[in-house]
Amino acid sequence: MSTPFPFTAVVGQDDLRLALLLNAVSPAVGGVLVRGEKGTAKSTAVRALSALMPEVDVVAGCRFSCAPAAPDPACPDGPHEVGAGVQRPARMVELPVGASEDRLVGALDIERALAEGVKAFEPGLLADAHRGILYVDEVNLLHDHLVDLLLDAAAMGASYVEREGVSVRHAARFLLVGTMNPEEGELRPQLLDRFGLTVEVAASREPDQRVEVVRRRLAYDDDPDGFAGRWADEETSVRARIVAARKLLPSVVLGDGPLRQIAATCAAFEVDGMRADIVMARTATTLAAWAGRTEVLAEDVRQAALLALPHRRRRNPFDAPGLDEDKLDETLEEFGGGDGSNGSGGSDDSGDSGDEDPDPDGPDGGGGQPPQEGPDSGNDDGSGESSGEVPAQGEPSESGQAPSPGAGEQAPVRAAEPFRTKVLSVPGLGEGAAGRRSRARTEHGRTTGARRPQGALTKLHLAATVQAAAPHQRARGRSGPGLVVRRDDLRQATREGREGNLVLFVVDASGSMAARQRMSAVKGAVLSLLLDAYQRRDKVGLVTFRGSTGEVALPPTSSVDAAAVRLESLPTGGRTPLAAGLLRAHDVLRVERLRDPARRALMVVVTDGRATGGPEPVNLAGRAARLFAADGVASVVVDCESGPVRLGLAGQLAGELGGTAVTLDELRADSIAGLVRDVQGNSRRAA
Repeated sequence: MSTPFPFTAVVGQDDLRLALLLNAVSPAVGGVLVRGEKGTAKSTAVRALSALMPEVDVVAGCRFSCAPAAPDPACPDGPHEVGAGVQRPARMVELPVGASEDRLVGALDIERALAEGVKAFEPGLLADAHRGILYVDEVNLLHDHLVDLLLDAAAMGASYVEREGVSVRHAARFLLVGTMNPEEGELRPQLLDRFGLTVEVAASREPDQRVEVVRRRLAYDDDPDGFAGRWADEETSVRARIVAARKLLPSVVLGDGPLRQIAATCAAFEVDGMRADIVMARTATTLAAWAGRTEVLAEDVRQAALLALPHRRRRNPFDAPGLDEDKLDETLEEFGGGDGSNGSGGSDDSGDSGDEDPDPDGPDGGGGQPPQEGPDSGNDDGSGESSGEVPAQGEPSESGQAPSPGAGEQAPVRAAEPFRTKVLSVPGLGEGAAGRRSRARTEHGRTTGARRPQGALTKLHLAATVQAAAPHQRARGRSGPGLVVRRDDLRQATREGREGNLVLFVVDASGSMAARQRMSAVKGAVLSLLLDAYQRRDKVGLVTFRGSTGEVALPPTSSVDAAAVRLESLPTGGRTPLAAGLLRAHDVLRVERLRDPARRALMVVVTDGRATGGPEPVNLAGRAARLFAADGVASVVVDCESGPVRLGLAGQLAGELGGTAVTLDELRADSIAGLVRDVQGNSRRAA
């Protein structure tokens, strides 16, 4: 096994290290979600934490890590007698984004269960992580059904595997740590709330600190063991401090004053539910223990708020996470009770006692929400070039910049208030990524039939299995009441659920759409559809057209909020190159079909249908539209034409696309124009 990068050797990232250490002291804090750009030591710091965790006592030979002093009475390997056990290091188990359900919760041998009545169970990652760390890199890309299983296990402290009346249960209490890059999409609110603390990390802009990052990383790559040896004393010191804080924690007193500050802070920031209050209380108590105190101070409450509230405050999904520190200081001062001087307006690294480790690279710094261009820095791979810059994919940089003089650009306008939209779905039955938009064959959902299993059996269709085995009982020598089942009799249940789609927005940003009130309504409609895509777990892309060309404002991505940002800064003006916009969208979909062939596309064209510029612009646009009809791409045209005289060009475009047209008013879910509208793009051909 390779030597991990020492935790104490990570440069900067004080908030990240503090949040991880607080959870090492008290797993009841509830875990950590680390948000930030690539190359900022997220994974490095998390993997290094396991080396600092104190060893755990386990029952010898138990695959489920039962504590010898209080073994789980329902342990599948039990029952165990209370007594001495063995010590082993705390585990850090990594959950891959593409893991199967059986790999996460474990697998039950259905064939032996039916034929022999034996509960043959192979533990999964949840069992391995019990009393340790469960680490999910790119947690925002985790499939929904795995997220559901994690939520259940985190809420109940146990994992259940149930198959056709046969069930196995085992304890699953773990420290949940997730890392994510917000550019790749946001996290479901239910899972987001399960993380006790959240930390925003960013690469440093200070040359000296970046030099130190590279220097340490190169030294580690050249000689991992030697590098780790040079940091052994610091690692031992932090490990001892964790043990001391754990022993001190039960003696820490959370007085009425700090508790009132916690309640007032959660109320002031309008967080939902009571979990935030509980997490803040546990975090403030742990901060006091980490600082070697037995009393919680206002500075502990402030630090706890900066770590526990940013991802919980009530906000629109497209709003950036964060906390208004001025408002926080005012609240703490108002409800301070006399000891809040250290907790309002102070430095961000006042979360500890402050005089034990003045070294900014020490493990006990911290200060809640780091500034986006502050000194916090780290690097997963030692390459400094990935810090702070959003990669230019396709042509996103062109979408928000001023065009060349004479392009007739008008300043961007703000989007109107978003609204709940009708459901737009792709016809037919897909097999794409799990989501909530269109019908698809999935591993989860309602059972629609049975088939022979291809590979390992995951979902047994009991009735079909019995029906397949019944005719052969006499030939197999059945003499008792039991059913003789062989592997050829097993049947896999086929299920139907919902999939996520690629929703590609093609937005007309030309002069004909440039009236300020009109463009505001158009942006409001697109923003509403983006909100719908966020809730339905879609990928999104944004193509705009104006002047003489179509541009990829945002290549297809899971980050719906990135599309909202590009939409907000979208300028307008110039001619209406409708054909160019459609052709650019066709190229985007062609490339995406190669990258992700199982994910079906839904194209949403937002336009008034006019086409100008070049020879025969209307005919050229019609020919471009027929390419989508020939490919069977589901499409809908949002008709933005307004005024007393309407040409109906958007409807004609929808006909050429083989799709359907809706007006801005009809797009609203509460409009009286009709019921839920499925996109009929080339549905007759598909049928």
